[in-house]
Amino acid sequence: MLHVMTRLLSKQYAIVSASSGAEALDLFDLERPDLVLSDLRMPGMDGYELRCHLRKKSDVPFIFMTADESDESERKGLDIGAADYIRKPANADVLLRRIGNIMQNVEKIHGLKEAASIDGMTQLLNKETAQREIAKLCRRVPGALLMIDLDSFKLVNDIYGHDIGDRILIRLSELIKGMIRSTDLAGRLGGDEFIAYLQHVRDESIIREKTQYLNEELLRSAKEYMGENMDIPLGASGGVVFVPAGGTDFLELYKKADQALYKAKSEGKHGVVFHGATHPTDAAEAKGKSASHVRQILGERNIEKGALLLDFDRFRAVYRFLSRQNAELLKRTLFLQLTLQEDASQETAEQFRDMLQHSLRRTDCIMQNSINQFFVLLMDIEKEHGEIVKQRIHDRWANLPEFSHCGYACEMECIGEP
Repeated sequence: MLHVMTRLLSKQYAIVSASSGAEALDLFDLERPDLVLSDLRMPGMDGYELRCHLRKKSDVPFIFMTADESDESERKGLDIGAADYIRKPANADVLLRRIGNIMQNVEKIHGLKEAASIDGMTQLLNKETAQREIAKLCRRVPGALLMIDLDSFKLVNDIYGHDIGDRILIRLSELIKGMIRSTDLAGRLGGDEFIAYLQHVRDESIIREKTQYLNEELLRSAKEYMGENMDIPLGASGGVVFVPAGGTDFLELYKKADQALYKAKSEGKHGVVFHGATHPTDAAEAKGKSASHVRQILGERNIEKGALLLDFDRFRAVYRFLSRQNAELLKRTLFLQLTLQEDASQETAEQFRDMLQHSLRRTDCIMQNSINQFFVLLMDIEKEHGEIVKQRIHDRWANLPEFSHCGYACEMECIGEP
């Protein structure tokens, strides 16, 4: 009967056969089939026992075949979750039709699961699926975790509209798909932020080349959509952490890659930063150059409106420099600490950071110390005007209804006061 079923079903399906329940359990772990067709009476382990063991592993559809004509055996089989119960001898056409009906349902379920794991706009993995699957890879496969974020994307939506903004997001996703291999994973975390895992990649130059390609092609496409006169400094920044050098826990790796991304955006954007790198390139280039050339290297590229985003080390350097100034200047420098409520999500924190940056002046500085904590330096401002800034931050956050439910606390001090 085993050979007969194999010959019959192999015309339409890939078949793996087992001669006992114990062998079936071992094969199931290796093959992960879409359906199990089992005899009820078998030596060592009957079909009921096999079904009970498999229920602990998977919800795969299970069909019993048996010569037992009792209603009790059929009832028991259906009670333990059998998808069907077929009595022998079975008509071949009827058997194929009944199996085909179940397999159609399996395909529908697989299709629904796949649809639920894909971001509708970009056709990359959605946030939940990308994080779950990349977390699995980080635990067992070395590689590079890459965070990608669009630069100046908000201006595209504000000036050209969301339809063009959507085309930019779709184009970026196409470029990301084109730069990774079939063994790599990529997903959209939300908004204009993406994530990718490049298996067995340890060479920084490979990622730098991919990032450069991404920026060149994205700018070319943007000018096709918006015209050659488009002057928005659109591009993509990247933050990278290598695995297992940076660890194997996804949440820790995510945090390190996000910190590197934040650093890339604060250093001029359109580039990539590797977690833990010292970046000696600019310093080496500055040696022996003229003063004007060194100023170009030191200066900020693509200066945008809003406050300057700094990492902790750079923010501390600015703070220490200010602390050395005369008393009159210190009286006009205010320090703010803003803390979101503890359950704030990553997306909420990013929106808060973006809102802060666009609520402040170019002469001000922001540093994100953790997901929910931010430090701000307000330069050359009287304390009463600082209160106006606090109110402006409050009003702008309140005007974002999808995020404003997340409250925050704000403390303000003058650096010149003890």
